[in-house]
Amino acid sequence: MDDWIWTTLVRALAFGTPILIAGLGEVYAERSGVVNLGVEGMMAVGALAAFATAQSTGSPLLGLAAAIAAAAALAALFALASITLRANQYVAGLALTMLGLGLSGLLGKPYEGAPLVHPLAEGAFVAAGLLLAGFLWFFLHHTYGGLVLKSAGENPETVDAMGINVYAVRYGAVVFGGAMAGLAGAFLSLAYRPSWADGITSGLGWIAVALAIFSSWEPLRAVFAALLFGALYHLSYRLQAHVSPEFLKAMPYLFVVLVLSLSALKRGPSGAPEALGTPYVRGERR
Repeated sequence: MDDWIWTTLVRALAFGTPILIAGLGEVYAERSGVVNLGVEGMMAVGALAAFATAQSTGSPLLGLAAAIAAAAALAALFALASITLRANQYVAGLALTMLGLGLSGLLGKPYEGAPLVHPLAEGAFVAAGLLLAGFLWFFLHHTYGGLVLKSAGENPETVDAMGINVYAVRYGAVVFGGAMAGLAGAFLSLAYRPSWADGITSGLGWIAVALAIFSSWEPLRAVFAALLFGALYHLSYRLQAHVSPEFLKAMPYLFVVLVLSLSALKRGPSGAPEALGTPYVRGERR
């Protein structure tokens, strides 16, 4: 029994790390007022960029940088559509996921099945995720920049009245979220399973979106939520002998739809940011 509990905890940390890292990025994007449902696609592109670069250069650190840059570039594209062009954020995010999954699946075919020559240690990513959660909590609640970020998601008109560019704040938060998704993807292909395979993200990006909501947009709560999701994800593999594999594969998608639906009912101080999902137009009152 003790071995079973210990194994579940260890695997929960491993499964929970990419969910935590990507979820922290989504927390920051949503705190600024932007919903990005493209996390799954950005993670996939990050995973491929990390593996392809590390395999070609022999440097996993370069692979890490490539993952962050590639996913951040996709996030910037999403920001252009949703912030500047004011496209529907949910539709744009879904399109980004389809683009990321399709692009990584196509470009990743030459790398299918090849093991990574120089993988990174899982422990480094686990430690990085926990440290990031602590740092981002401090930034969000104890710095002027964190106050501006939260205000952009709650009342962007106030931020604008202070002479701060709301669009720049939201762009920064969305691109940061993309970089975090890329880092999470790099964990999968450089450490967790040091190889590339189409579908490597396995719905983890969707769970990261749900984690942002489940944790009430708080970085430290996200740590515990990631552990919970990691444990459930691990147990879903152990339950395959007893539960339909098709249902288990669909579970991440069903869960995020449920959480998104419930979150729409709760707004205000303890709920979603007031301006979440609402494009900002300068001079226009909501």
